[in-house]
Amino acid sequence: MYTLFIDMAFTAQHQLSFESGVQEPLHGHDWKVCVAVSSEQLNKDELVIDFKELKCMAKSILRDFQGQRLESLEIFENRNISAETLARTLYDQLSPKLPRPVRLDFIEVTEAPGCRARYTR
Repeated sequence: MYTLFIDMAFTAQHQLSFESGVQEPLHGHDWKVCVAVSSEQLNKDELVIDFKELKCMAKSILRDFQGQRLESLEIFENRNISAETLARTLYDQLSPKLPRPVRLDFIEVTEAPGCRARYTR
């Protein structure tokens, strides 16, 4: 099994709301995203996928988040934007873009140093 990893980052704001009614102040993060993909076989170029191609796919998704208040985006309507929900949303958007037989293993989102969430299926 071959596994590739790419790391990317974007800056955005969010504001968590809790069931108790407490709401965090609006604040920003330099979100870091790790994408892991794998395949049991290499393509004709002897690659799982070209790193540039994978980064381009991820960038096309993250571009919409850059500099935004995440709760204001339609994709996050009526959702609490945590590292967990962000990781799943990125996974759901990137997975269908990958060529077969490349598989998305996980998306990991780091909100702050030492604070990260991973989503996988």
